[in-house]
Amino acid sequence: MVAAGEKYKVVGTRPVRPDGVEKVTGRAQYGADLSLSGMLFGRVLRSPVSHARIKSIDTSKAEALPGVRAVITNADFPAAPDKLDEDNAKLLWLMDNVMASDKVLYTGHAVAAVAATDAHIAEDALELIDVEYEKLPPVLNVRDAMLETTPVLHDSLHTSDIGGEKSDKASNVASHIQFTKGDVAAGFEEADVVIEREFETTMVHQGYIEPHNGTAQWNQDGELTIWTSTQGSFTVRDATAELLRVPVAKVKVIPLEIGGGFGGKIPIYLEPVAALLSKKTGRPVQLTMDRTAVFEATGPTSGSYMRVKMGAKKDGTLTAAEAYIAFEAGAYPGSAVGAGAMCVFAPYEIEHQLVDGFDVVVNKPKTAAYRAPGAPASEFASESVMNELAE
Repeated sequence: MVAAGEKYKVVGTRPVRPDGVEKVTGRAQYGADLSLSGMLFGRVLRSPVSHARIKSIDTSKAEALPGVRAVITNADFPAAPDKLDEDNAKLLWLMDNVMASDKVLYTGHAVAAVAATDAHIAEDALELIDVEYEKLPPVLNVRDAMLETTPVLHDSLHTSDIGGEKSDKASNVASHIQFTKGDVAAGFEEADVVIEREFETTMVHQGYIEPHNGTAQWNQDGELTIWTSTQGSFTVRDATAELLRVPVAKVKVIPLEIGGGFGGKIPIYLEPVAALLSKKTGRPVQLTMDRTAVFEATGPTSGSYMRVKMGAKKDGTLTAAEAYIAFEAGAYPGSAVGAGAMCVFAPYEIEHQLVDGFDVVVNKPKTAAYRAPGAPASEFASESVMNELAE
């Protein structure tokens, strides 16, 4: 505790930023600044369509281009597990988001990668890769995705309900969660005024200035070192080790300066690709995204459909609240709908509540955290109803 009149040592002061001098003088090293001896440059081929089966990939012309040292596809990664229990399904989806296997599920989905002696040769090589697609109808809206007549993105995905049971039929609804308190019907009966409104929000990207990057060096002794601009170095280490089936102790991640993230630089995208290219070539490989790839292929926050109903007495007492929240997860399950459902009525003491949350896959990039993931959208809905209720 600080006694009355006594000043804090840090709060209210202007401490010197320990990283300030390096940043303003240009000495700070970001991901794309890294240069290693013998380093190759990688580029990723991305899908021009949002939903299609991959019928074939022919990389022979790219491999024959002078300066190209390696070309990889999903087939070069360790095989996916045969039995798809919950953990294996998550691993399969993580791998497929890094590089598509049998289907592409959003525009910008990675399908192949090249390592070459310079970036321009790598870009030229991408144009020589021949991919044959069988186009499928895209599912681009969370409400459409929940209809039984809508095309299903994953034949293996079944809805996990609030009791932990899974649906018999494949669905775009990955999970349904529910929070209950009291009796909402009785609570609305007590109310003098009830307001119910619907809300829709769209996906919004984090918009960081620095694009994603990853440099990897896989030594002959099996030690893998990764340099990357990340908010979660241990996440990168663990996920990369799991996808490449190597002991986690063999993977070292060196986080570099980060040019913004806001939650969007926690997942992995390029690091396992750079690692595998390095293993094939015996040289360090660096991958960086351009701005288009960042927006098309890395995680925004969820789009949503929400319906919120709240009741109150004339003296201002809140009697009941009900919310239906459906979040877009992107191409693979894992939106922040759980946090959205927990936060929607969190600021208020309400005796009777019912909250239903749905995690829904659509043909858009897999979502990622974005500054209090899930909460801003659901709070926007409930606070908008509160404003009207107060009036």
